[in-house]
Amino acid sequence: MSAIHLYNINMLYLLWLLLPIAGLFIYAARRRQAALRVFMAEGMLSRIPRPRKAWIGLFRAGLLIMALFALIFALARPAWNRHDVVIKRSGRDVVFLLDVSRSMLAEDLTPNRLTQAKLAILDTIAKLQGDRVALVTFAGNTVVKCPLTLDYGFFRMAVNNIGPDSVSRGGTMIGDALRTVLTQVFDDQAKQYKDVILITDGGDHDSFPVEAAKAAGAKGVRLIVVGLGDTKEGSRIPVIDAQGRKSFLKYKGHEVWTKLDAGPLRKMAEATPGGRYLPVATGTINLGVVYQQLIANASKKELESTTHQQYEEKFQLFLAAAFLLLLIEMLLTERKNSESC
Repeated sequence: MSAIHLYNINMLYLLWLLLPIAGLFIYAARRRQAALRVFMAEGMLSRIPRPRKAWIGLFRAGLLIMALFALIFALARPAWNRHDVVIKRSGRDVVFLLDVSRSMLAEDLTPNRLTQAKLAILDTIAKLQGDRVALVTFAGNTVVKCPLTLDYGFFRMAVNNIGPDSVSRGGTMIGDALRTVLTQVFDDQAKQYKDVILITDGGDHDSFPVEAAKAAGAKGVRLIVVGLGDTKEGSRIPVIDAQGRKSFLKYKGHEVWTKLDAGPLRKMAEATPGGRYLPVATGTINLGVVYQQLIANASKKELESTTHQQYEEKFQLFLAAAFLLLLIEMLLTERKNSESC
C-alpha cells in the first residue's frame, strides 16, 4: 500500500474538537467521584472496587471518541493505491465570424440582427464540448476579438462587448474577413477539424467572398453560413444621434434599405467540404442545436494528452468503522438501561 493521500486535509482541524469532548467525559467522571466522597470517607472509597457500570461508561466514552475520529478522518477523504491515468482531450477548432456592419442594426429581427446573432453565439457556448473557439468581427476591416481558446468565460466576455463600433471602418468585406481567419487564426495542421460559422446579412463590397470560400475549402475548412435579414423588402438602418433621437440612415437623400443577399452566401457554403447555408432570414435559429448536429458529432482531433496521478479513495472504510463503533456504543447504552430497570 502506498502512502496515504488526503484530498481534503483541512478537515483534520476538526480533530481539535475531540479534546473538549474528552474533557467533558473526564469532568463527568470526576463529578461522580466527588459525589461518592460526600457519602464515604476517603480511605473507604479507595478500598471499594470500581463498579462495573463505571467501566462500561469509560468504554462507551472511548467508543464515541474513536467513532468521531473515524468520521473526521473519512471527511478528509483518505486514499491510497496511486496509479497514473492518461486523460486525452479532443475537439475541433471553431471560429465565429460575425458581421458587425451598420446593416446588422436593421430591426427586421428583434431587437436587431446583431443582437440576435450575439444571442445565438452565446447559446452555442453553453453547449460546447471541448472544442476550441475563436471570435472574429468584420465590416470594412477585420478584427480578431478572441483567438482560439478553451477559456469559454473569456470568449463569452468578448461576445458581450461586441457592438457596431467593434471595427474601425464601415462596409462589408466578407472575403477579406475569411482570408484573415485562414491566415491569422487557423494553423496549417489537422486540416479536417476546422469550422467557420459565418453570421451575416450578406451585401459584400467586392471582396470576392466565393473565391475566399474556395480557398478555405481547399484547406479543409468547413463553412457554416447563417444568413440574417428580410429577403424581400428589407429593412431600414436606425441611427441614434447625440440627443438619443432615432432616425434612419440616408444616402443621397434617400433612406437606405438593407436585405439579406443570400445568393453569394449559399455559394460560399457550397464551396467548402460539408458546408451548409442556413437561411434564417427573419425567423429564429437555435445555433446550439446546429452546433450539436454539425460540429459536436463530427470527428475531432486530439488537442492534448496529460497524465494525472489518481488515488483510490477509501473514506468508506472509515465511515463503516465509525458506524460500527456507534452501533456498539448504542448496544451498551441499551444494555445499561435494561440493567437499571
